[in-house]
Amino acid sequence: MVSPRSSASRSKAPSKPAASGPGRPKDLGKRAAILDAAKHLFAREGFNGVSMDQIAAEAGVSKLTVYSHFGDKDALFAAAVQAKCEEMLPDTLFELELTGGLRDQLKAIAQAFFALVTSEEAISTHRMMMVPGNIDDKLKQTFWEAGPQRTHDAFAAMLQALVSKGELDIPDVATASAQFFTLIKGEVHARMTCGLCSRPGPVDARQHVDATVDMFLRAYGRR
Repeated sequence: MVSPRSSASRSKAPSKPAASGPGRPKDLGKRAAILDAAKHLFAREGFNGVSMDQIAAEAGVSKLTVYSHFGDKDALFAAAVQAKCEEMLPDTLFELELTGGLRDQLKAIAQAFFALVTSEEAISTHRMMMVPGNIDDKLKQTFWEAGPQRTHDAFAAMLQALVSKGELDIPDVATASAQFFTLIKGEVHARMTCGLCSRPGPVDARQHVDATVDMFLRAYGRR
């Protein structure tokens, strides 16, 4: 049992200053600047064409700061991919509490995904990934888990919740998730990657998204 004297002594003790050192919170502004620089440089120059010195200079920080926040170049690449996906496809898009009907929510997700995969950064990154020997298999897996897999998993979880509510009839949500995003990418993504066409305008993109969502609902809508 603690005595009143010891309790009083504790109450009068001055508060200690916040601890500093390796465990202190990182500067969020610098982290954001590093991620922004990494997103642009990796997309423009490729993974092997970018050094940590370049990223530090672009972000306006020291190379030591870059390593302090992300550890190594592989981890920074994964963080840059994830940040781009979260920027274009925020987690809130997959929440069932959003206002509007199911069709509107699917269209919102489809529009955001189509904008992401047809962006200049995404097309450049895809081309970089396809060059044999450009990056190793481990980094390709890192890219997949940080970007596409995160999106597929979030959408599959949303579909499962909708199945449980009786709003969709899907026997395999993982397959349905893959089908949805493959349909959204469509032929245009492959043609853009090959340099055969430019990014679709807003009207064409909207028509493509609307037709794809309608097809998905015809396949998996509640009967």
